[in-house]
Amino acid sequence: MALTILGLSGALSHDPSAALYIDGKLVAAAEEERFVRDKHAKNRMPYESAKFCLEQAGIKPSDVDVVAIPFAPISLFGKARWHYAKRYWYAPDRALDAILMGNRRYKRYRNKIVWCLEQLGFDPKKIKIEPVEHHLAHASSAYHCSGFKEKTAILGIDGKGEYATTFFGYGENGKIHKIKEFFDPDSLGGLYGAITEFLGFEMLDGEFKVMGMAPYGDASKYDFSRLASFENGELVINTDYANVIGLRRYKEKGKGFYFSPKLIEWLGPKREGDIADEPYIHYAASMQALFEKLALQMIDHYLGDVLKETGKLAFAGGCALNVKLNQKIIARDDIKELFVQPASGDAGTAVGAAAYVSHARGVPVEKMEHVYLGPSYSNEDVIAACARHADKPKWRKLDNMPEQIAKIMVDGNPVAWFQGRMEFGPRALGGRSIIGCPSVAGVADRINHQIKFRERWRPFCPSMLDTVAPQMIKIDHPAPFMTFTFEVAEEWKTRVPEVVHEDGTSRAQVLKREYNPRYYDMMKALEVLTGNGVSLNTSLNRRGEPMICSPTDALNMFFGSDLQYLIMEDILVVKEGADAYDSLG
Repeated sequence: MALTILGLSGALSHDPSAALYIDGKLVAAAEEERFVRDKHAKNRMPYESAKFCLEQAGIKPSDVDVVAIPFAPISLFGKARWHYAKRYWYAPDRALDAILMGNRRYKRYRNKIVWCLEQLGFDPKKIKIEPVEHHLAHASSAYHCSGFKEKTAILGIDGKGEYATTFFGYGENGKIHKIKEFFDPDSLGGLYGAITEFLGFEMLDGEFKVMGMAPYGDASKYDFSRLASFENGELVINTDYANVIGLRRYKEKGKGFYFSPKLIEWLGPKREGDIADEPYIHYAASMQALFEKLALQMIDHYLGDVLKETGKLAFAGGCALNVKLNQKIIARDDIKELFVQPASGDAGTAVGAAAYVSHARGVPVEKMEHVYLGPSYSNEDVIAACARHADKPKWRKLDNMPEQIAKIMVDGNPVAWFQGRMEFGPRALGGRSIIGCPSVAGVADRINHQIKFRERWRPFCPSMLDTVAPQMIKIDHPAPFMTFTFEVAEEWKTRVPEVVHEDGTSRAQVLKREYNPRYYDMMKALEVLTGNGVSLNTSLNRRGEPMICSPTDALNMFFGSDLQYLIMEDILVVKEGADAYDSLG
């Protein structure tokens, strides 16, 4: 009998997702936001994503052995609930609630999951639901998917799960051992999120914008050390300023923030608008510097011995998407290889919970080599979507698609690129991307003006052939998921300037052909035409929208933007008035 495990996340009222393991193989995984077209799909359950996973595998609800969820009841006899109550003494209602009713959220979430499963056709009397602690789910998503065979240090940093905010442990022979956890409000991710709000972005969405802003500022101008300290093995966040609840919150237009009025007294008003200016760029730089410093101190303290022994680290949780921290981690002498779970935010806990349960039942899961785990569509599906679409798209079928698209790009045009299965996780990796030729001056600005309307100081990233990486980023560290930044070799800064950030780095995707042959072949064609096997790559969506899932989504976005070219599988859609590529015909 096959062991079939469905992982469902959405415990923290954002980023619900579903993942399906059959006999240790991850056959499908997708985020709910992609199907319901609502970014982060707040307060929803992973209904559409679960339905997709079952359809993709061709199985019925009755074929599922276990449903794994990344949220669990927390005992009153551990530290977590008492720590929360003690640190939030100034909000006695919340403090008491943690002690008396500490698992209310878990019960509510479990009931919602049962309801969701009923809608999908599961029999509530027969469903076996297995809870996995939130941080164990993150840890499993990193360690069990890393493919590391030797003893592995495990790190989890995010806002918070049930109560835990930070996890240190190690994995050995498939088993995860906890070394230490920190609990709310002592959360480095929470602090970064609070400063993200102060800098005018949304928590859980804008952190990477703060990271993108940081290189423009000077971290030495403002000392942020009063916000948090790590001493004697304990992380303490200063709750006079951040990670605050209740009456301590700064409020504006009826909305409460995770920082206090005291932070405004110290640093001035909250940033508004889209301009990255002083002093806010310096604040971003100072926050990033403090975050890196404390994270590296904590790694030393709790994981240093394991790292000296084996040099392997697996990292997950929302903060694992901080590519600047990851660059510093890789640079450490005691690190041989860092694996960052590509969906390291809460969407990835669906994978982690399912992987954890699979291991617990004696079925190890395979290494995560790629994230092309969502729906795919055939040429026929694409043509049907074109036929149904209100804008009556003009399309033609290309014979040698990769070469023809490369030509269009070399002429300076951004192209909406829709191929194969949709990516799982926040990064577009050549399944649902907007691509451009990175040696064409101004192509990043064109993408910003035509489609993304995104802040100009946010970097665009390169995808590159695995043959190019040793020259351009001079490193043999695997980088399939855009989870690290690397120093770009001098010569390449002038060769592909459109994908090099302010500080001379790039957040690279290094692609092996076997995982996405069509994207690879397009970059090969670019290499023939320009000498550079590198593509500019950003996600296929408009600002504030989730990444595109279906051909209809792609057409809606295409006609709602100034993009001129959309390629879906072999079907090229061109707008009226785009340079008519009759030569392609």
